[in-house]
Amino acid sequence: MKLDQALVDAAMELMDRRWPAGEPGGAAAVRLADGGIFTSVGLDNMHGSVALCQETGAFIQAYTQDRAVTASVCVSRDLERGRILILPPCGVCQERLALWGPSVEVAVPQEDDPTRWEGRTLAEVNPYYWGSQFTDGRWPSQAEHAE
Repeated sequence: MKLDQALVDAAMELMDRRWPAGEPGGAAAVRLADGGIFTSVGLDNMHGSVALCQETGAFIQAYTQDRAVTASVCVSRDLERGRILILPPCGVCQERLALWGPSVEVAVPQEDDPTRWEGRTLAEVNPYYWGSQFTDGRWPSQAEHAE
């Protein structure tokens, strides 16, 4: 299963349930290989270093249940301009998604409109992934299954 509008909508629906319109907020959704969807929100905290990205909860759910993630999207409300932004995965979330390999699709904003998305694989988002330097040019998840 791939990245699609239904996955983006799932993230937006969770954001709207968790934070009413007019409040800042964000949410994420991941598609599982079996077609399922997990959603999550970030963990805000007064101490910024313990806050977590919106995607983290969904990643942990998938990992806990030993289910493969095939796609991920993160959305955020831009109150100043009254719009919903598509956020590409930060470097930490790219590392987390690397568990499921370079073909995981992620939503990135279109170059001319940050409210519209397009899909890119992790390999496209991060073509020089550091982990492949230690696994004969493969991503760690590929190297585990090569033997």
